[in-house]
Amino acid sequence: MASHKHVNSAGSHSDEAVQAVSGRPTVKGPNRPVFRSKAAADLSCLLDLDPLVMSWSCLVAPITSQEGGYTPDFLMTEIDGALWLLDAPGKKLPHDNNAMSELAAKQGARYRLFERSEIYSGFRLQNAKDLLRYASHGVPLGDRMRVLAALDEHGSLPFGDCLGIVRETQPVAALASMILQGFLEVELDEALLGPETMVRRIRG
Repeated sequence: MASHKHVNSAGSHSDEAVQAVSGRPTVKGPNRPVFRSKAAADLSCLLDLDPLVMSWSCLVAPITSQEGGYTPDFLMTEIDGALWLLDAPGKKLPHDNNAMSELAAKQGARYRLFERSEIYSGFRLQNAKDLLRYASHGVPLGDRMRVLAALDEHGSLPFGDCLGIVRETQPVAALASMILQGFLEVELDEALLGPETMVRRIRG
């Protein structure tokens, strides 16, 4: 998640305090997140599926400036330890990108405002939502071993073929959970997930 843009103020921009959206089960976020907008909730789905993201939180300390305080939507940590302050689209921002990046840098972070097209274009968001329905599903050891062994043997397999390998629990839920846990990977951008989607093993 790297690339920069702008920020907003909780104090002087109270009109931006959008109705909170209750959270969903997450993979890399808090147990019960509360989002300030639907766009922020949707962005969190992409953060959960981004392999470069280690964790994210929507409980963020305000950025302070002479104009007052401003609370971004997310604090995100990348796997290399880099910190990002992130905002979903649709906000009025008190400063331009350069000024907001400078304020974030004082807190040891980078700043980014997402464009709507980055969230809503293509298939990634819908695929992420479909997978995240199974965020709390556990996969029995036997099924995990069978799926990984088959992928070791064949290199990659269509999603539909992998379903037949799962015996101890719900096949779609098991494969989705293994994708979310980082055992498997699939292409999320080219099309909606289907039986022909190729599944590959991730090696740590």
